[in-house]
Amino acid sequence: MRIAVDAMGGDFAPREIVRGAVEASRAWPELEIVLLGDGAAVRAELAANKAVESGRLKVAHTTETIEMGEAPAHAVRTKRDSSIVRGMQMLRHKEADAFLSAGSTGAMVAGALLFVGRVRYLKRPAIGTVLPSLRKPYLLLDMGATVDCTPRELEQFAVMGGIYSSAVMGQKNPSVGLLSIGTEEEKGDTRTKEAHALLKANPLVNFRGNVEGHDLFKGEMDVCVADGFVGNVVLKTIESEARAISAMLRKELTRNPLRVLGSLLIYGGVRHLKKVMDPEVYGGAPLLGVNGTVIITHGASSHKAIFHAIRVSAECVRQDVAEKITARLAEMEAK
Repeated sequence: MRIAVDAMGGDFAPREIVRGAVEASRAWPELEIVLLGDGAAVRAELAANKAVESGRLKVAHTTETIEMGEAPAHAVRTKRDSSIVRGMQMLRHKEADAFLSAGSTGAMVAGALLFVGRVRYLKRPAIGTVLPSLRKPYLLLDMGATVDCTPRELEQFAVMGGIYSSAVMGQKNPSVGLLSIGTEEEKGDTRTKEAHALLKANPLVNFRGNVEGHDLFKGEMDVCVADGFVGNVVLKTIESEARAISAMLRKELTRNPLRVLGSLLIYGGVRHLKKVMDPEVYGGAPLLGVNGTVIITHGASSHKAIFHAIRVSAECVRQDVAEKITARLAEMEAK
């Protein structure tokens, strides 16, 4: 299995990207990892990690990089030798089984649509993010690929999210919730109410009904569906709140010697909680609905995030996620 990795995307590229790829190649020797980017820079990082180019760890030299601030559609059309475009072309021509990047999310979505294409019957793709909850991780989608959804598209997101939750996250008959302003069927805007009716009538979706913002961390669902605008706002609010709580907790626990002593007594619990809440262990965000495995990781991804993104990429390929989505959408279209 060949995994293509954008070595130039992200705040800490190529250092953290290459380190994560090296660690993954050592953990899973059956994988062939291709690092796309500036050849000299990538090979220098390989040497820093005591690794060399080999059959399992290859370098594909590119001469261009798409920056975070560039217009995505224009960038993927004009920078044909960028690491993102080359990665998408590898996926399109079956030269790679999966492609992942910590670079521009917009460029990843635009590149996937332009070079890889959507699966049959899909209206628009969705980005999923795995989040922790009180009981188990769950998938929230869309995170911004489609910011103005139709009810039909929300229904398709639910189908795709269910497949990912089952195939990659191991949930049996995953339950799906629709994010709204109330649990009652009549709550929400016109689009949400129409989507609710579609999901309720769809036998291919284990629909549990509407869920509210305060339900997001109860752990009572496996998939939560929202349009890309709302989903992106929710995700960034969660990230901001998590950072704020962490900073406030650190400040209070170190306010005086007695609290420092108390913090030592709960250190084990805090450490476990930090591990559970760590977004880097969930393996990035899948772009669902395209003809291949595309994983988008956070711009600030460390080597640990890249390591787990490679793990999830391989699992998506093994579980034929894109093929299962195609088959399920075809089944839904027939019904």
